[in-house]
Amino acid sequence: MTVVKQDLADADRAPVSQAPRPVTVTPDETQAIGGLVSVSIDGHDIKVPMGTTLLDAAKRVGVHIPTLCHHPDLRVAGVCRMCVVEVEGQRALQAACAYPVTGSLKVKTHTRKVRQARRHILDLMLSEHCGECYSCKRNNNCELQTLAKEYGVDFYRFGHVKESRVPKDESSYSVVRDMDKCILCRRCVRTCIDLQEVGVLEAIGRGAETRISTYLDKALADVVCINCGQCINRCPTGALHANDTSDEVWRAIDDPTKHVVIQTAPSPRAAIGECFGCEPGTPMTLQLNTALRTAGFDKVFDTNFSADLTIIEEGTELLMRLHRALVKQESVALPQFTSCSPGWVKYLEHFHPEYIPNLSSAKSPQQMFGAVIKTYYAKLHGLNPEDIVTVALMPCSAKKFECNRPEMASSGFKDVDFGLTTREMAQMIKEAGIHLPDMEKSDFDDPFGSATGSGVIFGATGGVMEAALRTVIELVCGVKVESLFEHADIVPVRGFEGVRYIELPIADVAPVVPDILKPLIPSFDFLKGVTLKVAVAHGTANAKRVMEDIRAGGKFSECHFIEFMGCPGGCLGGGGQPIPTSPEIRQARAKAIYAEDKGCAVRKSHENPAVLELYREFFAEGPCGHKSHELLHTHYTARGKHIGG
Repeated sequence: MTVVKQDLADADRAPVSQAPRPVTVTPDETQAIGGLVSVSIDGHDIKVPMGTTLLDAAKRVGVHIPTLCHHPDLRVAGVCRMCVVEVEGQRALQAACAYPVTGSLKVKTHTRKVRQARRHILDLMLSEHCGECYSCKRNNNCELQTLAKEYGVDFYRFGHVKESRVPKDESSYSVVRDMDKCILCRRCVRTCIDLQEVGVLEAIGRGAETRISTYLDKALADVVCINCGQCINRCPTGALHANDTSDEVWRAIDDPTKHVVIQTAPSPRAAIGECFGCEPGTPMTLQLNTALRTAGFDKVFDTNFSADLTIIEEGTELLMRLHRALVKQESVALPQFTSCSPGWVKYLEHFHPEYIPNLSSAKSPQQMFGAVIKTYYAKLHGLNPEDIVTVALMPCSAKKFECNRPEMASSGFKDVDFGLTTREMAQMIKEAGIHLPDMEKSDFDDPFGSATGSGVIFGATGGVMEAALRTVIELVCGVKVESLFEHADIVPVRGFEGVRYIELPIADVAPVVPDILKPLIPSFDFLKGVTLKVAVAHGTANAKRVMEDIRAGGKFSECHFIEFMGCPGGCLGGGGQPIPTSPEIRQARAKAIYAEDKGCAVRKSHENPAVLELYREFFAEGPCGHKSHELLHTHYTARGKHIGG
């Protein structure tokens, strides 16, 4: 098998999630931009490429300029003016984030005039900022609060609003809007419009009447919000936060009649240490297990187990679709889309509903695990499912919406009772008096203690695709994936480009179909000579471009399988992850995830012994069988057909 990788470098525009310009200046960069320009910033002389902003130039020489509306993931706005500086020869102060260097300049960043301007801007913001810091979700992690301390704000120069003027919007399962804390930086608007291209939020009114709202001031639950929570991750204050259900989880833990279990996804484990002062990318998997038991959870399970289960079910569904299309010549919805990102699923439902049949019918790992816990696990331990409370620790605010979808009750009960974000779990651990980095390490609980590296990499963009390919290549081609990709690392699907496209020609196939698939597919001969075409997209802005290409009959319409993730970077950049976020932070989290994958004794989903035991003991008909379809799949499938049952 050979691999052809093609990035979407020739797309209409660069991927939204692209990292910022590197500090070093290359000859190619110099030539492309038009040469270097001399800048003096507070006496520091530097040469930068023409067009570099003053803010970026200052960073290169280590000069700190405060910002509020600026964010490394977003386009320049220049609306808050906190970054004003003095430019020699200019009458007015200039916003450093939006001022391009086009000629030699002398800049001063902390003169009396600059300091007074910034202080007045802060005072004006604080005069409209209602609420007490100590009761705010962002207390001690609020950019406005940090700047107020930095600039010595000790009284409200222009007064202070003490009573709420705008009711909180708590209609959404995922996102709460508290516009009394909004400072009109428009980060949320730019996130929703530019980064995600959903467009739920907008600035309404002019001058003193300006406010951030939705279309016709509707509640978030009544507009096309996809619950991704990316607006939360970029809001500098507490105007946006996740809908926190941790008090309900505490009540369940304190109830002796309840058996409370929690599953933890890989992305929170790679990021939660940031909430305790650790560097981004510090893994806390085993310490977290101990902390959760100490906090009162009865069992701690690994979502990687059900990620492996997802690969078996979703991979089997793909093979069945291909068999129907290539052998039976049936009309089948291809390419098959991944379905484990609830933000992406909701985006598709809102904006491209005609392609819902292309979604894999497989539930997400979170929801599969919930169904298994309240059926198989309950029976195994003689527990009444009514007394089991299932909690999911996820990097994603959309998971809160997903677990409340009415169809997610295939066990006869609500499969997952509560979804908690990484930030919320960190707060619960602190409430329990636990300092996470100091905890001893311990393993996950059985019978779901074993998981694979394939489950771990679900947390990064391209991870679901890589996990699926590790299994499909071995089963279909009959060769070890390590013989084709060193250490089973399928590098072509990795990376933070907005969209990746890969071709994998299948030269030969396995002579025998594994027993687990024989009832569904008698032979793999129909795949011999086929070039498997797959793609990976993260962030709904990139998903939009892929979907528009498919609709136009472009190259992505010829794909067999496409992984979509609703958030930039995949789950590791989810709306429930620690704040702040940036391309560098997401890279560090990805590094931790891939390091954990390398350390796993088993790295392929189809070799997970606990998953194989589950099929022997519970899903005896195998993947996509009647029972697994009822518990592990939704009920709309390709062209409305009931796959496997």
